[in-house]
Amino acid sequence: MRFVLAGASGFLGQALRARLTGDGHEVTQLVRRPPRAADQAQWDPDRSQVDAEVLAGADAVVNLAGASIGRVPWTESYRQTIRTSRLATTSTLARALADLPDPPVFLSGSATGYYGKDRGDLLLDEDSPAGDGFLAELCRDWEAATDPAEHAGVRVVHLRTSPVFDRSGGAFKVMELQFRLGAGGRLGSGRQYLPMISLNDWLSAVQFLAEQADARGPYNLTVPEPTTNAEFTKVLGAALRRPTLLPVPAVALRTALGEFSAEMLGSVRLIPRRLLAAGFTFADPDVTALVDSALHR
Repeated sequence: MRFVLAGASGFLGQALRARLTGDGHEVTQLVRRPPRAADQAQWDPDRSQVDAEVLAGADAVVNLAGASIGRVPWTESYRQTIRTSRLATTSTLARALADLPDPPVFLSGSATGYYGKDRGDLLLDEDSPAGDGFLAELCRDWEAATDPAEHAGVRVVHLRTSPVFDRSGGAFKVMELQFRLGAGGRLGSGRQYLPMISLNDWLSAVQFLAEQADARGPYNLTVPEPTTNAEFTKVLGAALRRPTLLPVPAVALRTALGEFSAEMLGSVRLIPRRLLAAGFTFADPDVTALVDSALHR
């Protein structure tokens, strides 16, 4: 297959490009600067500019572009950066794909933040309503930015991605170091459910959804067996043979992270119902397998 990839320089983008090319697929990276390699094409999403011929020659377009939500604090200006970096790229691609006579599938980034900051023990799936808070509002608008493509009949898949764990990058890289130093512990009460997925399963799920001709709409990319923060802490501590006796008080998180702390202390008990129904098989379906994969993949 031929893929066009936006956001190829990020943690997930680099991993997806490596997986796809390793499997023999052709990948064209969309870059903002003048191309430096044959597999790159320039675009300017801030001006809604992208080469339609690059998209027309693809089987799938994947958009993972967006400013990091892990940077804190979320000042008003940075929240706007988070929004515009996602909405501009998504709407640019959606409008360009809508104009093509035979468009490729559009796999558009989203996040499990769609479901809000805290839904308690309620079991959620793709049919559950959106939650509240900054990330939930962002995800609603992010997914809505694909409307021009969907209205034109383009097959659009919303990748509602949970935190992706692997020692090569992302939040897990920081967690592993913290736990190895003996400073790992549950966050707050630890009873909150945290959506998560191994990098291996995330990559496989993206490829799976690109290849399934009837896959469209939102898909939760998270383990099928929901895990609490306390369970995750116990498993990671055991895998690294490090103590996890000192919890991180909720007040300390709020002081250090501000608004972002609510995303870590809230509970979202989520399952990937549609992905399972489509026949996808997880290699790392539970927290033990996920941690092992993250540490040793």
